[in-house]
Amino acid sequence: QGHLVESGGDSVQAAGSLTLSCAASAATYHSSYCKAWFRHAPGKEREEVASLDITGSTKHADPVKGRFTISRDNAKNILYLQMNSLKPEDTAMYYCALSTYSGCSVIGRSKFNYWGQGTQVTVSS
Repeated sequence: QGHLVESGGDSVQAAGSLTLSCAASAATYHSSYCKAWFRHAPGKEREEVASLDITGSTKHADPVKGRFTISRDNAKNILYLQMNSLKPEDTAMYYCALSTYSGCSVIGRSKFNYWGQGTQVTVSS
C-alpha cells in the first residue's frame, strides 16, 4: 500500500519528447493533497519540477515552464509528466511524490510522504 511506480524514462535526442507516468494505489492517490514530480541530476540538488494540488491547479518550475506539463488521470490513479522540447540539462532521475499531509502551498519537500523509485531521463545533444 502506498507504493508509487514510475515509468517512461528513456534516452532521447535533444528536442525530443517523453511522457513519464506514476502509478499509485487508489487509497494513496485519492488521499493525497499534493502530487509532484522532482528530478535529481548528479552534483545538483533535488528540485521540484511540477506540482498539482487537490483542486487541479498546477505549478511548473521556471526551467521547464512551457515545455513540461503535469497532469493526472483520477480514474486510473496515474500522475503524468509530459516533457517536450527536451534539453541535455533535463537529464536526471525523475521521481514522483505524493503528500497525504498537506497541500502544495506548504513549502518544502518534507510534506511528501510517498516517493517512487525514480525513472532515468537522458537527453543527448
